[in-house]
Amino acid sequence: MAYLLVENISKSFNERVLFENISFVINKHEKTALIAKNGAGKTTILNIISKLESADTGRIIFEKGITVGYLKQEPDFDNNKTVMEQVFSSSDKIINAVRKYEDAMNSGKQKLIQESIEEMDILNAWDYESKIKKILHKLKIFNLNQLVSELSGGQKKRLALANALINKPDFLILDEPSNHLDFEMIEWLEGYLTKVEITILVVTHDRYFLDSVCSNIIELDDKKMFVYKGNYTYFLKKKAERTEKNYMDIEKAKNILKKESEWMSRQPKARGTKAKYRVENFYKIKDKADRKINNDKVGINIKSKRLGKKIIDIYGIGKKYDNKVLISDFSYKFTRLEKIGIVGNNGVGKSTFLNILANELQSDTGYLEYGETVVLAYYKQSGQEIENNMRVIDVIKDVADVISLGEGRTLSAARYLEHFLFPRDMHYSTVAKLSGGEKRRLYLMTVLMKNPNFLILDEPTNDLDIMTLNVIEEYLQNFNGNLLIVSHDRYFTDNVVDTLFIFEGNGKIRHFPGNYSVYNAAEKEKKLNKEIENSKKNVKNKKKIKVNIKKSNKLTYKERLELKSIEKELEELNIEKTVIEEILNSSNIESKKFAKKSKRYIELTEIIDEKEYRWLELDEKEN
Repeated sequence: MAYLLVENISKSFNERVLFENISFVINKHEKTALIAKNGAGKTTILNIISKLESADTGRIIFEKGITVGYLKQEPDFDNNKTVMEQVFSSSDKIINAVRKYEDAMNSGKQKLIQESIEEMDILNAWDYESKIKKILHKLKIFNLNQLVSELSGGQKKRLALANALINKPDFLILDEPSNHLDFEMIEWLEGYLTKVEITILVVTHDRYFLDSVCSNIIELDDKKMFVYKGNYTYFLKKKAERTEKNYMDIEKAKNILKKESEWMSRQPKARGTKAKYRVENFYKIKDKADRKINNDKVGINIKSKRLGKKIIDIYGIGKKYDNKVLISDFSYKFTRLEKIGIVGNNGVGKSTFLNILANELQSDTGYLEYGETVVLAYYKQSGQEIENNMRVIDVIKDVADVISLGEGRTLSAARYLEHFLFPRDMHYSTVAKLSGGEKRRLYLMTVLMKNPNFLILDEPTNDLDIMTLNVIEEYLQNFNGNLLIVSHDRYFTDNVVDTLFIFEGNGKIRHFPGNYSVYNAAEKEKKLNKEIENSKKNVKNKKKIKVNIKKSNKLTYKERLELKSIEKELEELNIEKTVIEEILNSSNIESKKFAKKSKRYIELTEIIDEKEYRWLELDEKEN
């Protein structure tokens, strides 16, 4: 069953044609990815399908009665609402019932609680509440009473994603869903979207995501659409075959054209009056032979400056904000040509570490020593503040009129822009007219112009197309200098780095020899072994403790209140335990305070164990 029919749509902005008469179909439960170069019109297509923009020609037809959700790159929220109000803003009956239940429990009013429980019972909404909380938890959204205005850009994107998944539309459109997610969240999202019965159209540069989630690829290339029935690996194979066939067809047409040109060059009388078809065919062959395959790609052949023996030495640096320790007593000596990736959850200090290393932030303790030959270049996650009314060429000329490529080679600003796929007709356009990916590419140009030999990259893959990523990967693999990179693109990280800094939280940074896939496999093995060990312990404990649970699939009203109360208590107890852990890990804690906190830590562990056991009892009875 066709859920979406896109028929002959076209779109132009002034004289710039994005695409012409493109058509495709997405059937029920198909998971489809849209791939194209930056500026080709991917987001425009999604906006047209979502009716946020209009096409110049063609039509969009959805199956009658289906619901459609759209995760945009930049979410639109009411900043005056709380996270809870935003999460439960849907008109869906079950979601409304869950919202009323949450409100009632927070109010503590018995009448409201009883009414909300009865409504939840009638709608069988208890499983739904559990699913909502699971989604929020996996996307690390915990404080439902926080105002949306207080959230960071990444938190807002995760909130928008949670909204889209909770509402569970029949057809879900996702524009770069993995941006602002850490590795753990991305892997969870992959698993969720793979299992759930939902129709998806997604734009993403995450190639592991494409391979594991999508079963269809739609490619927008040279204003035309090509459909591949397979995942990303299949797409690469078939695209290579298509490109090769195009080259062969053009070469064949050129050979035929050579012969036909000789015939056409004869006098009209020699051709005869019966050759009208051959004349028409000549011009068709000529069009084919003159056709050019748009296989342009970003060209990066900038040489880095010579790097000496001493790079950067780090001596015992530390950094904290209020009571939150981000870096604690970290030391390291970089060696030549190291390519290091940084892995860790959001908010554990990765960007703070890069800012300290780039000398843009002072550490609280410790110090750094830089080698005399080190030339740092820092690509920030936030990007460069480029004014929208600036012309593209002026952004480059503000840094330098002439760009050194090393070994005596130079480029003018205009040629440098062409090098990065900004044609001459775009040079005097304003930055405001660029796509998100084109702006990031322009920013990358300003960073590389410094001919660095120590590159610091904070989320360089966001908003860049796959074609550009492939070239940047190749450049970084051959980069004759040191590299330190934060990226949530697992494929990109695997291809570029050979060792990792693992940010484990509470200021701890661990060095791991290997790329992300090696690290992930090791962590999964460690987790599996731990689960097996815990399982053995649980079996022994169950033999010792007999628990009488009534054979009922519903909790009493009193037990429901107890379950809710335990959840709140566990949250508070775990927060206290985490705070004490940070204090105990501190190097300057007094001995008396250490003894007191250690005693409380042991008490908390026992209390939490008891509470968790009772919670499991009630949860077993409920399920």
